[in-house]
Amino acid sequence: MAEDGFDPAVEARRLLRAARSATLATSAKGQPFASLVTPACAPDLSVLLLLSSLSEHTRHLVADPRCSLLVSGPAAGANPQTAPRLTVTGVAEQVAEPALKARFLAVHPYASLYADFGDFGIWRIKPAAGLYVGGFARAHRIAARDLLPDPDAVAAVAASEAGILSHCNQDHADAIALIARAAGAADGPWRMVTADVDGFDMALEERVVRIPWTGPVKDAGDVRRELVAMTKAARGG
Repeated sequence: MAEDGFDPAVEARRLLRAARSATLATSAKGQPFASLVTPACAPDLSVLLLLSSLSEHTRHLVADPRCSLLVSGPAAGANPQTAPRLTVTGVAEQVAEPALKARFLAVHPYASLYADFGDFGIWRIKPAAGLYVGGFARAHRIAARDLLPDPDAVAAVAASEAGILSHCNQDHADAIALIARAAGAADGPWRMVTADVDGFDMALEERVVRIPWTGPVKDAGDVRRELVAMTKAARGG
């Protein structure tokens, strides 16, 4: 972490978890191939993709699962080079885990229209390394041990996630709506649909908004403190 508090690994995780589209790079017998995909992140930062076996890139992954994924944020100005971006490398594998499919659909609810089609399945990419560029000439290579979140914190938050979502949606829907408004989202009955060590996702019908914590959290107590502070700030005090 730099003296100014900038931590490229934390910023990279925030960018990856907030990404709703990405460029997937695969290889077809040595020929590079890039395609648009819609990622979601598991609690441990593994990237989840819902892919059709009929797609070109899926056939590539079956033959050679090595791949990379590029996500980017908004540019700070007219120059696209000022946009933060992250490239992660890894090996893709198809998984049949209902919890991971549910996680993907929480972030991409519109995909429920075709997620159960016979040719679609969830693929997981565990990041092996990353290259984070925080703007023009601000590149940071990040090893997996630094990019991935603390596994104990991941487990603690995951174990509490269902209770956190239920409590916030049932008992504090007004606070969730206030936080959404403070983040620039439209008014409406927003629901918290995921929570992890880096932030949480809120959904209103097919719209999903990602809200980061001020820093990585370790347990449900940290989550509560973050949400209380966000609610207080959203109320203007």
